[in-house]
Amino acid sequence: MTAERSPIAAVIALGITQIIGYGTLYYSFSILAADMAKDLSWPVEWLFGALSAALLVGGLTAPWLGNWIDRYGAGRIMAAGSAAAAVALVACAVAPDTISFVVALVAVQVASNLVQYGAAFALLVQIAPRAAQRNITYLTLIAGFASTVFWPITSALHAQMSWQSVYLVFAVLNLAVCLPLHAWLSFGRRGQGQAASEPHQHVEGSLATAVRPLGFALMVIALSMQNLLSAAVLVHMVPLLSGLGLGATAAVVGTLFGPAQVLSRFINMVVGINLPPLMLAAISAALMTAGVGLLVATAPSIAGAMTFAIIFGMGNGLFSIVTGALPLALFGSDGYGRLQGRAMSARLIVSAVAPFALAFAMAKIGISWSLAFTMLLGVAALVIFAAIGRLAGRP
Repeated sequence: MTAERSPIAAVIALGITQIIGYGTLYYSFSILAADMAKDLSWPVEWLFGALSAALLVGGLTAPWLGNWIDRYGAGRIMAAGSAAAAVALVACAVAPDTISFVVALVAVQVASNLVQYGAAFALLVQIAPRAAQRNITYLTLIAGFASTVFWPITSALHAQMSWQSVYLVFAVLNLAVCLPLHAWLSFGRRGQGQAASEPHQHVEGSLATAVRPLGFALMVIALSMQNLLSAAVLVHMVPLLSGLGLGATAAVVGTLFGPAQVLSRFINMVVGINLPPLMLAAISAALMTAGVGLLVATAPSIAGAMTFAIIFGMGNGLFSIVTGALPLALFGSDGYGRLQGRAMSARLIVSAVAPFALAFAMAKIGISWSLAFTMLLGVAALVIFAAIGRLAGRP
C-alpha cells in the first residue's frame, strides 16, 4: 500500500509553510492578546470571544474550501491563501477601530483554512494517495515545531515592538516565504482531473457504503470533541499555566509542548506507521485526557506541569495525524478534499467556542474546574472512536 515514493521536497516545503502558518496565524495570538485587548479597551475575554467568532466564520467557509481543493488543486488554493493571510495580518495591524479589527481577525481565520493542515493534507493525498498516511506523518513531524519556534519568537519580538509591528513582520513571512513555496507546489497539480487520470492510486475506505453516513457523523462528533479539548488548552497554554501558579516559568514549560508533539510523531513513524488510524485516534484522545488530568492533580508543581506539556503534546501530535489519516482510511481518496472540508467545517464550528468558553469559565469557576470539564470531552471522544470501530467490524 505504501510502495509509492514519498515526495520529500514537497513534504519539507509544506513543513516550512506549516510552521510559519500555525506560528503566525494561531500560536502568536495568546501572547499578543493582552496588549490587543488593552489597545481596543476590551476585557481579554471579549477578545477571545472575537477569536471564537472568527473561528466560527472560518468553519462555515471550510466546505467551499474543500470543493475548491478538489476542483483547482490544493497547491493553488494554498498559494492564494498565503497572499490572503498576509493581507489579513496587515489589516489587523492597521485596523483603525474595533469593528475593522474584528473583520480583519475573521479574514485571518478564513485565510488560515487555506494554508494549514486541511489543505496541506489534501495536497499530499493528491500527490500520492497510497503514501498519504506516511507523508502526513512526515509533515506533522516537521510542523510540530511551530509552537516551539513561534512562542519564543513572538515573545522576543513583542518585547521590542508593538503587537501591530509583530503582525506586520508575520505578514512579510507569509508573503516572502510561504507564497513562493505554495506557488511551486501548485505546478502540475490540477486537482480532481489529475487524480481521475491515475486510477491505480485510488484508495478504498474501510467503511461499507451503507454505514458511511453514520460513520461520518460519529467521526465528526469525536474529532470535534477532541478539537475542543485541544483548542481550549492550546490557545490559553501560557496564561493557563501562569494562572496555576507557574509564573514566569509558564512560557518555558509551554515550549516542551512542541518537542512532545514531534516525539510522538517520530515514535509513530518508526514503530507505528502501519497502526490503524482509528487506533491512533483512541491513543491520541487518551493521552490528551490523561495530560489534563495530571495537570489538575499536580498544580502548581513545575514537574507536574512539564509532564502535562509532554503527555498532552504527544496526544495532540498524534491528533494532527488522525485528522488527515482517519477520513482517508474510513472513506477513501475519492473526493478527499470535499470530505475534509466538511469534516473541518464541523470541527471548527463546534470548537469555535473553545477560546471564549475556557476564558469565561476560568474567570467564573476557576482553572481547575474548567480543565476538569475539558477532560470529559476526551473521554467522550474515546467512547465514540470505539463505536466507529464496531461499525467498521472491529472488536
